Amino acid sequence: MLQVLAIVRPFAAQQVLEALVDAPVEALTVREVKGYGRQKNYLAAYGDDEYSMAFLPKVEVSLWVPEERLDEVTRLILQAARTGRMGDGKVFVLPCTPGIAEISF
Repeated sequence: MLQVLAIVRPFAAQQVLEALVDAPVEALTVREVKGYGRQKNYLAAYGDDEYSMAFLPKVEVSLWVPEERLDEVTRLILQAARTGRMGDGKVFVLPCTPGIAEISF
């Protein structure tokens, strides 16, 4: 199993979630996060002065997939979230640590 973390723009989050439901993905977690990447020099273009040096809102989608489905899931995320502009987001793939047990309740 691998953990996939996708950090995307808020307006793209719904498209990503719809694409993953169609995949289908059994379970995922969604969080509202804030941050900046390479676009930090362009923050003033995103709003009023109060946001000019603030972090930008993003959405983090976290899910776990078998290795054989990794290519399919990452392709779906990229297709749904990519606009071609700076700040579209990032996708991280992390190995699950051996020895960690899943306990459902």
